[in-house]
Amino acid sequence: GLGDVYKRQEYEKYWDDISPFVKYGCLKDDKFCEKMTDYILFKNLDGKYMTLPDCLEVNKVDPDEAENTAVDENGEKVEAEVVEEEASSEEGENSEEEKKEKTIYYATDLKVQSQYVNMFKQAKMDAVVLPDQIDQPFINQLEMKNEGIKFQRIDADLTDTFKAKTSKKAQEELEAQSEEIQKLVRKALKNEKLTVKLEKLKNKKVSSVLTISEESRRMQDMMKMYGGGMDMSMFGAEGETLVLNANHPLVTYITEHEDDANTKMICEQLYLSLI
Repeated sequence: GLGDVYKRQEYEKYWDDISPFVKYGCLKDDKFCEKMTDYILFKNLDGKYMTLPDCLEVNKVDPDEAENTAVDENGEKVEAEVVEEEASSEEGENSEEEKKEKTIYYATDLKVQSQYVNMFKQAKMDAVVLPDQIDQPFINQLEMKNEGIKFQRIDADLTDTFKAKTSKKAQEELEAQSEEIQKLVRKALKNEKLTVKLEKLKNKKVSSVLTISEESRRMQDMMKMYGGGMDMSMFGAEGETLVLNANHPLVTYITEHEDDANTKMICEQLYLSLI
């Protein structure tokens, strides 16, 4: 097994070279896949190797818990464990729900997705790096074989971890403003399919974030692979959401100067800088 530290270190040395063959073997042979599941290695954002069970242990802490205990790193884990135990002993059904919702975040290109990688690191969240073409069908297979595991690319959605806490009233105001801003941005970009949301993000340096839902992107990837000469524009920006950070001065400017001559240019810049 990989419990032996020396064996594990030796195995890690060869993993990058043998990884495509192991993954290909898993796709071709179900029994081989079952045997190998706990021996597949994933590299995290810091270049450290992790097994699938290791990956399921990270990012377990609820964002609110993380916020309360961020100062005391040792205290953080203790509190998270206590909360989980209480939940499982009190409500069996809830613990079943929790079991179903285990998300492993991943990046495919650390340079292209650097904005999201930095946001993850600042929020003390982790992700694995899956840069190869075989990784997409491989994670599809892992999801099918392991009920309750979901892989999600780090730019697929903005989790609550990145959002600043707001009151219910403030959230309602943001949602109302979002509708107005969406009209404005859609008009500036001549793109009626784009969803635009206004959110207060903790990181005030981030002006905008573009997310594409995991389902839409996987569908687009599949179409590219099998579609040949198919016109990809028909799928357009389906599932694409532009999140504007209400805590950033550029975003504040467009919300306060909707008819200003610069607003159209700023809207374009907030979107084009991300694609």
